[in-house]
Amino acid sequence: MGQGAALSGGRRGPTRRTVLAAAAFAATAPLAACVRDAATRWQGGWIGAADARGHVLRDGWPATKSGAPPEVARTRRAGVVVVGAGIAGLAAARALRAAGVDDCHVLELEDRAGGNSRGHALAGMRCPLGAHYLPVPGPAAVEVAELLDELGVRRSEHGRIVYDERVLCHSPQERILVGGGWRDGLLPPVDALPASERTATLAQYRAFAAAVADAGDAFAIPTARSRWSAALAALDGVPFATWLDAHGFAAPALRWYLDYCCRDDYGAGSAHVSAWAGLHYFASRHGFRAPGDDARGDAAENGVLTWPEGNAWLAERLAAPLGERLHAARVVVAVDEGRDAVTVDAWNAAAAERERWIARRVVLATPLFVAARMLVSPPPALRDAAAALRHAPWLVANLQLDAALDDRPGAPPSWDNVFYGSTGLGYVDAMHQSTRPFAGPTVLTAYFAFGSADAAALRAERTRLLGDDWRACAARVVAELAAAHPDLAAKLHQIDLMRYGHAMSIPVPGLRGSAALAALAAPQRRVHFAHADLSSYSVFEEAFWHGTRAGRAAAVQ
Repeated sequence: MGQGAALSGGRRGPTRRTVLAAAAFAATAPLAACVRDAATRWQGGWIGAADARGHVLRDGWPATKSGAPPEVARTRRAGVVVVGAGIAGLAAARALRAAGVDDCHVLELEDRAGGNSRGHALAGMRCPLGAHYLPVPGPAAVEVAELLDELGVRRSEHGRIVYDERVLCHSPQERILVGGGWRDGLLPPVDALPASERTATLAQYRAFAAAVADAGDAFAIPTARSRWSAALAALDGVPFATWLDAHGFAAPALRWYLDYCCRDDYGAGSAHVSAWAGLHYFASRHGFRAPGDDARGDAAENGVLTWPEGNAWLAERLAAPLGERLHAARVVVAVDEGRDAVTVDAWNAAAAERERWIARRVVLATPLFVAARMLVSPPPALRDAAAALRHAPWLVANLQLDAALDDRPGAPPSWDNVFYGSTGLGYVDAMHQSTRPFAGPTVLTAYFAFGSADAAALRAERTRLLGDDWRACAARVVAELAAAHPDLAAKLHQIDLMRYGHAMSIPVPGLRGSAALAALAAPQRRVHFAHADLSSYSVFEEAFWHGTRAGRAAAVQ
């Protein structure tokens, strides 16, 4: 899922199809029949907490015999309560500990911390459940760089930044299936396209590269360190696809690639995200390189950090120091800010009881629409932001294979493998970072995003995802991948499916410049907000920045 997620994580032609609709998977009839037959032999199922747990907040306290809400079974006091143990919540807890606030407790809905950066394992092979990589941090991502230093991932040698070679993504890193074979990289190569498209496509690749280069240093990650301007606000006000049309960027291969990038990082295509977001994807990191541009830089400038379990490696190390102060399976139902303290009522799903926390301060590290439901008296800015936000549903499928797959001609098996023309996001290989000298059993993690700017369409996708039968969903996932690997169904042993109803914020037009988001990111009285939603999109660096900022603010009060 792009990063943040995830994993975790704008194309010419149809820009929103779903893995849950059979038409989204372009399998031939014989292949589909083969997959259906094999599906009866697979192990697997839906994993993660049941959605009913999260719906306690929406539907109210579990019923008692009297029909009244359950009585408070126990009351505890804390200096600071952090609600949510995703990356933002874990970063807030880290900042609080660094500031000397020892009486900090974290309440988490799921059974494990990590949010969209949790991990999984099949047959002893670790794999991601969401975000699967972290680009090496740029100069503005100071807090992330400090974390990587602390964890031993990077260090300075003679004034030069050096990364642990074991976690820099090994080569070959990326490939795309196009024109009947695998090609290096993810940008469709010109010579693999129909002859009638090649000249125009190359010219547009170069023109788009120039447009990104013209952005200069106006884009940064975290976005709080960008220099917001009227020009950026104008970009934020229109869809990326509209901006591309206006500038004559119509080459099918370019539009497919840009749509892929938007869905990978934002969960929705170029028709649904803002032009600011579309350009930010490239200008905030390492630009856009047209064919023939060999300026690569070294790993300390444009590398990718990854682990078999994805960003769960980072989340687990952020969570470990909390020990017993991390309280899982807690559904926070009400947060009431008083003059002298904040009362937090939560449903302990493991003990099936209601518990109350009374804290001097609270950090709400949850999606903003969740925070709006939790707060007894939500501020107007929170109500406005929750109404404006759109969250993309995601499906993450982990496929355990008993043997290496047969491969098509061209580029060798890579860490990231994408299919040109597909509406899926491809798959990553969990064993790519291993040093074994031969191909063998592995786990492939496939990603699908179902984002849109339309609230009704998102609800429909979410409902379909939550109501789907796992075997039917698994068969469609396999059919998508088997179009490139016909032997996959026969070698598949187990497929575990993770669904996220509200995986990541979509930076729809107008959201990045929202006054409501700016107000919520400012210092508060007793309840502080910390979530990547505040940046209008979801990646590790943004979540870590907002968590660190909110934790520091809560510590000094």
